[in-house]
Amino acid sequence: MARQDPKKEVVIVGLGWTGAIMGMELAEEGLEILALERGPDRRTVPEMKYPEMIDELSQGERHKMMQRPSQSTITIRRDLHETALPMRKWGSFLLGNGVGGSGVHWNGQNWRPQPVEMGLRSYVTDRWGAAIIPEDMTIGDYPVTYDNLEPFFDRFEYVAGISGIAGNLNGEIREGGNPFEGWRSRDYPMPALPVTYNGAKFAEAARAMGYHPFPRPGGNASTSYVNEYGMQMGACNFCGFCERYGCYQYSKSSPQTTILAALFRKPNFSYRTGAEVLRVEMAADGLTATGVTYFDEDTGEEVFQPADIVILAAYQIENVRLMLISGIGQPYDPATGKGVTGKNYGYQITGSTSMFFRDEHFNPFVGSGINGVCIDDFGMNAIDFGAEGFIGGAYISSAQTNGQPIRSMPLPENTPEWGAGWKSAIAEWYGHEMSISHHASVMSYRGHYCDLDPTYRDRHGRPLMRITFDWHPNELRLNAFLQEKIEALARTMQPDLMKSSYKDFDSRYDVRPYQTTHNTGGAIMSQTPEGGPLNRYLQAWDKHNVFVTGAGAFVQNTQYNPTGLVGGLAYWAADAIRRQYLRNPGPLV
Repeated sequence: MARQDPKKEVVIVGLGWTGAIMGMELAEEGLEILALERGPDRRTVPEMKYPEMIDELSQGERHKMMQRPSQSTITIRRDLHETALPMRKWGSFLLGNGVGGSGVHWNGQNWRPQPVEMGLRSYVTDRWGAAIIPEDMTIGDYPVTYDNLEPFFDRFEYVAGISGIAGNLNGEIREGGNPFEGWRSRDYPMPALPVTYNGAKFAEAARAMGYHPFPRPGGNASTSYVNEYGMQMGACNFCGFCERYGCYQYSKSSPQTTILAALFRKPNFSYRTGAEVLRVEMAADGLTATGVTYFDEDTGEEVFQPADIVILAAYQIENVRLMLISGIGQPYDPATGKGVTGKNYGYQITGSTSMFFRDEHFNPFVGSGINGVCIDDFGMNAIDFGAEGFIGGAYISSAQTNGQPIRSMPLPENTPEWGAGWKSAIAEWYGHEMSISHHASVMSYRGHYCDLDPTYRDRHGRPLMRITFDWHPNELRLNAFLQEKIEALARTMQPDLMKSSYKDFDSRYDVRPYQTTHNTGGAIMSQTPEGGPLNRYLQAWDKHNVFVTGAGAFVQNTQYNPTGLVGGLAYWAADAIRRQYLRNPGPLV
């Protein structure tokens, strides 16, 4: 029989970005809050201290800060006819583990979606007609607009400490920023970081072709900064250890650097680590949650934690799994198209071209997580979908984030993979390469979804999450379009050698190589209960005291990294809870 702990007004499952935001916002209302985190505690000191943190083998390759497959994994298949098998080693994406979640090990790249992405189905239908939307493509409109979210995007950027140059300030297009972005009510809290040589070289070539280069925005501090919670950041020193590492410099936007230390000082907030939530418990009538049951790693027992409000703030995959296990929303069925929980799983598609210059030196060890220059001339709002034969968009960039010798050793095509020839190629080409890559949207489809695996179970006896996903012709056409644009731009730079890495039209999704940790959907927002399990305030339609944050709410994936939209939606939902729900608990309209 499970132990029962004293009741809390709010229980938060997961203490990453959105758990930290919800914790701080609701703690300021005076509520008694408990956050439950499956992994260990992680603080800048001592866990991220120098030089232990910048160990490429343990952190970059062996994923010390990531979730272990032995804790929980997923099964995956590419279509309904395949048998899903468990991932024994993370590859395609890397889930965070512990306090701070994936916000500890990310690179910091932070974007807002374009306004057209928030109403994508209407945008496509109004401009080209519904006939260009493939029959099995399930794109939709968000039940909230860019204009609704703009104040909350702004709030997240000022809390997180984002560096950049505004390209659209209250409708005024400004030199040096992204002219294709949605309007901003004010500039970024910090100016853009300096640009390394590869970025300057890319910007010159892009400008010569009529494109509009701008420095990549994101969460690496360009100067000293103090946010509204009194949290301090120091300027990034371009150490080259950002993605897959915690920041010892207090320079990367992470929950630890920007929120958690202030939250931990709140007397009405507490958290427990080693507390894996197994399910959300329901009242007898099934209309509300009564709390959660978690497994206590220290005592080895199940514990029931009662609560008035339950907030699922874990990673997208685990949020959706908890919803399915707990009966939150009707499970989605791709055969009938009925049901909502698990619907519209999405991912990201990428590709790149490497250029090798014998007589130019790029010093790749000088890098930051957001270092680089981008163009958005092939974004969602700049492409004629009808003429090109696909729906989607991308930003294109030349980045230099690290020169780590295990993970970042780009070499020309046909280089031997070991031995004297490999060593010779490293001596000749290390530091002489730069790349141009794209980061593109992925639409939602009827057969892309999450459900509970019928065969495999975790150590607690719960079904594993099963993901069904593959590349579709729409995304592969978009990928080929971007390859053509990138290679044409690369050739103008006259490299000595070029090497391209793109998916071809026969490509199938492969879980082994890392691509992005940008998993979305499965707990999508919707205007009606028939469209998705969450309403416009991230509140479960069928359990009014359950709120679910994170990228699971995305109706389809955007062309950008998801964190900016995730953070904006978290502040939007927290505002609705504070202003409406706490005064009158029930379904929010």
